[in-house]
Amino acid sequence: MSKLQLEYEPKSAWEAFASDEHRKAMDEMAANYVKFLSECKTERLVMDYVRERIGEAGFKDDFGGARVFRFNRNKTCFLARKGRRPLSDGYRLVGAHADCPRLDLKQRPLYEDLDICLAKTHYYGGIRKYQWLTIPLALHGTVVKKSGETVSVRIGEDMSDPVFTITDLLPHLAYKEVVKKVEDAFEAEKLNVVLGQSPVPAEDGEEKAKEPVKRMVLEILHQRYGIEEADFLSAEMQAVPAGPARFVGLDESLIGGYGHDDRSSVFCALEALLAEPEPEYCQIVLFWDKEEIGSEGATGAKSYFFEYCMEELVDAWEPDARLSAVLMKGSALSADVSAAMDPDYKDVYEPLNAARLGYGPCFNKFTGHRGKVGANDAHPDFIGWLRSIFDDAGIPWHMSELGKVDAGGGGTVAKFLAVYGMDVIDVGVPVLSMHSPFELVSKADIYACVLAFREFLKR
Repeated sequence: MSKLQLEYEPKSAWEAFASDEHRKAMDEMAANYVKFLSECKTERLVMDYVRERIGEAGFKDDFGGARVFRFNRNKTCFLARKGRRPLSDGYRLVGAHADCPRLDLKQRPLYEDLDICLAKTHYYGGIRKYQWLTIPLALHGTVVKKSGETVSVRIGEDMSDPVFTITDLLPHLAYKEVVKKVEDAFEAEKLNVVLGQSPVPAEDGEEKAKEPVKRMVLEILHQRYGIEEADFLSAEMQAVPAGPARFVGLDESLIGGYGHDDRSSVFCALEALLAEPEPEYCQIVLFWDKEEIGSEGATGAKSYFFEYCMEELVDAWEPDARLSAVLMKGSALSADVSAAMDPDYKDVYEPLNAARLGYGPCFNKFTGHRGKVGANDAHPDFIGWLRSIFDDAGIPWHMSELGKVDAGGGGTVAKFLAVYGMDVIDVGVPVLSMHSPFELVSKADIYACVLAFREFLKR
């Protein structure tokens, strides 16, 4: 009589990867990930990184080849590698988003008040506003002049650079603020970035310049980048946390930094794709923009970019196949992070179904909110197949949902892939302090996630 497994507990990634060989590979991957996260502070920089890596791997913007890519406005990317089986037999797809919560400078951002030059911002994505006060910030962005010239701006990442910040009220004068609701105490219109405080020098015989501190800031920007105030009208400028990602903890087991959500999935998916040169099925990896604000626009998952690329791929690789039939044969992982249970805030989680740091990638059968509204709900036969391939490969993984029922919720790109009829489920590394300027992940989970994506793509 076979032994019945009466209890189920997820497997620790640290125990699964206890060998010296695994630990060495894990440490090497973690170091590469820290470097990636430190350098790729915007979605455009992520795409630059992807472009360099796939170029080295022989991918070309030619759908007649076996390794192809297509970029959309340098914010979205489609990658495909031909498998041994025809496209009509199916494909394996991993999709992630490269955008992160941040502060965007407004189109007319600069103003001077009390001899300080500041920049007005509009927050992007779901942030807790107080977390962005009194921390060092860097400016990254793209400015397009009327002439069509494109200028890249990067200030605050090098040790020789100045940084920027947003001020906060001292506790001695904040008696009224401490009794307010968080949404009332921290106003979005007060998220103004400090840019400078020294005035432009007045020439002999000249009158004092109007807004001399703002003018000094503009002169520095013009000297360094050749831009002027009107150029902000056609610019994308982002204020993001300054400085590199770091190892956290005496054992260096955690990685802290800005943008784990969802650049960890971008890193893991790309590493997995480039590690498997001869797949059974066609491999597709997609990186989108705009997920944090609903996947809208020409570069979000709601756009037809994926469909257009698939149409071109079918025409090139299997012209007799019907696009709709090919799309329905897909199996997909919607690669996105999950909220790890926080030891200080256990009350909003349900322990049996909560993500845990150090237990490998976390699968969410559904997302959405209050009654699974807005969710893709993965099918059990697909989940059963995934269980078998990861367990057979010895890869630790676990299941979760986003907090207690009715405690909140969230969404991913999964439902935008599911509309084509393919099987899809959400999966990614668990994150503490998600959407904050300094998120935490386990380096064991990063390593396990790469192995999981690799195993999925080659099956």
